[in-house]
Amino acid sequence: MTARRRSRRSKTPRLTAKNADKHVLYQMAVQDPEAEISFIDDVFRRHRRRKALSLREDFCGSALLCSRWVESSPKRTATGVDLDPKVLAWGKRNNLSHLHEAGDRVRLLKQNVLDGTREKFDVVNALNFSYWVFRTRQEMRNYFSVAWRGLKRDGVFICDAYGGWESQEPMEEARSIKGRFTYVWDQYSFNPIDHGIRNYIHFRFKDGSKIERAFRYDWRYWTLPELRELMSEAGFSEVLVYWDRSDNDRYEDYRPTLRGDNHPGWLAYVVGLR
Repeated sequence: MTARRRSRRSKTPRLTAKNADKHVLYQMAVQDPEAEISFIDDVFRRHRRRKALSLREDFCGSALLCSRWVESSPKRTATGVDLDPKVLAWGKRNNLSHLHEAGDRVRLLKQNVLDGTREKFDVVNALNFSYWVFRTRQEMRNYFSVAWRGLKRDGVFICDAYGGWESQEPMEEARSIKGRFTYVWDQYSFNPIDHGIRNYIHFRFKDGSKIERAFRYDWRYWTLPELRELMSEAGFSEVLVYWDRSDNDRYEDYRPTLRGDNHPGWLAYVVGLR
């Protein structure tokens, strides 16, 4: 029994700053593609009464969501758009190469999301607050217009946002990930005049080693009223906020609502119907 236990443990090497891949850590700590696909499915069926088949993931990074999307149905296709050639190449090697036939239904584009695509999609999404890279109302409205044009006539655009009074405070929030490492969200600075924010992600390990500032984000902090107004100005026929109505911290239950209870920190989805 002891020998088997030792053998089982030895198959999973202890993570350290030296042997860890920051993209793997990010996917483990930040992304939950199965939950995201479930949410997309629920929203699309609620409003369009059919199954979404085509997805465009803006700011796709390593294209993890694209890979899981095409795995979820043999009829599904995905297009990922990102400017970073290194992270796209990493995604091809680590998330797409093993998919075989399903991988052929994923197309990755190294380009600015503002360039748009000729193809029209059931769903366009920008998650993990990536679109907050746009710092002015004109830039953000322009992006939402590009997303609107990239949708089919009954298409749906989905993005996320965060807030609450703690979201504007310089602070660190640490969370253990499967007992293997600690993910740290660092709200480094907030400028109340222009809502400019700088955030970092750090990773810390049991042996005391660290990957400090593994990821850096220079964004504008956007409020839900601003986002809803700009999406309406960009052409969306209806803009909905999906708010977590669950009382259990372990489960999420996002539903459309016109009123939410403020909390120290909250996450929400903003859904635009074409």
